[in-house]
Amino acid sequence: MEESKEKIVVGLDIGTTKVCAIVGRANEYGKVDILGMGKVAAHGGVTRGVVSNIDKTVAAIHQAIKDASEKSSVEIKRVHVGIAGAHINSLQHRGMIIRNDGESEIVADDLKKLENDMFKLAVKPGDRIIHVLPQDYSVDDEPGIVDPVGMAGVKVEGNFHIITGQITAAKNIYKCVEKSGLKVSDLALEPLASAESVLSPEELEAGVVLVDIGGGTTDVAIFHENIIRHTAVIPYGGNIITEDIKEGCNVMKAHAELLKVKFGSALANELSENEIVSIPGIRGREPKEIAIKNLARIIQARIEEILELVYYEIKASNMEKKLAGGIVITGGGSQLKHIAQLAEFVTGLDARIGFPTEHLSKGMVEEVKSPIYATGVGLVLRGLEDARNNSSEGFNIDIGQSEKSKRALFDRIKDWLKDEADVTDFK
Repeated sequence: MEESKEKIVVGLDIGTTKVCAIVGRANEYGKVDILGMGKVAAHGGVTRGVVSNIDKTVAAIHQAIKDASEKSSVEIKRVHVGIAGAHINSLQHRGMIIRNDGESEIVADDLKKLENDMFKLAVKPGDRIIHVLPQDYSVDDEPGIVDPVGMAGVKVEGNFHIITGQITAAKNIYKCVEKSGLKVSDLALEPLASAESVLSPEELEAGVVLVDIGGGTTDVAIFHENIIRHTAVIPYGGNIITEDIKEGCNVMKAHAELLKVKFGSALANELSENEIVSIPGIRGREPKEIAIKNLARIIQARIEEILELVYYEIKASNMEKKLAGGIVITGGGSQLKHIAQLAEFVTGLDARIGFPTEHLSKGMVEEVKSPIYATGVGLVLRGLEDARNNSSEGFNIDIGQSEKSKRALFDRIKDWLKDEADVTDFK
């Protein structure tokens, strides 16, 4: 079964705690059938969303792909991969061009010139601009124009949301994928992929904050009027909560993780004082008793810190009063009890948990309905959308841009990667 003919897409989520491969196919009703899934622990190959050990990551990718291939009966050759990590930064910038003829219509090439100018901005050494996302335009000082093509004017200005990242992080992802015998069809920011799977069109229009709590980082993406307005990466995730429990309860890391998953809560006041859990002692020592409420106090302190940083990003975006859709929390960290209530207390916005099931039809839906698979399912959705828009398996890294713009951006990134990585075929 060939992926291109059957329009089968594989999303590969290389996370801090897990590597997950999801195989999906669009059906005749516009929904997605999940054909197979493989999930393997990362075993320390990834730290805070960035590859830190090539061999361990390659081994995890190979096993996840093997499991997904066996379950789906699909020979996997290409994957759609996510990129995240604390190295991802964003900024707003305004550009301007002066046209020679104010009587002629503004054309797409004028907007393209504005966009290309954004790629010339100076960024930190080692960083590259990987996304340039148009916000709105003004023509002869008339603001708030979404699409000025066809209008007449001399001065055209544009507001752009610019996302940067370390090119070495992208290179290492490519190296791991290629060493696993695969090709990369698409590289996408993970919060944008998660948004595809858990946010509704109404939320994107009304204004919504996506909070993806992963193992190593928490990704934040703010949308309004179907346009991404702000992105940020908070360098705390589920792993640091596990470390807090380990230190606070004086238990082993494996026991701390089990305590978090089975008994963890983000609101201590919701729990009884006399609930106790017993942890086996080490090498014949007496079992250790831990109060569930004390466990919740440890978790709540860290989750409050993460949510306060999320609220800081909301205020920094100047979108606080334009978020009728509230907050959608997804990722592994969203499975903590009462986390939505705590998010409402901290931010004052409505909150819900985001499950990646809205676009799924049949197949292994039960296996991937958990929020921990939001990024993997989102990568599949992005790949299928690209397949609908473009018959070739091109490199589609952007949202809201023309195919010509996407191809130009792909060519840029290909040039960067070829400087130091053995990457020869992305097409």
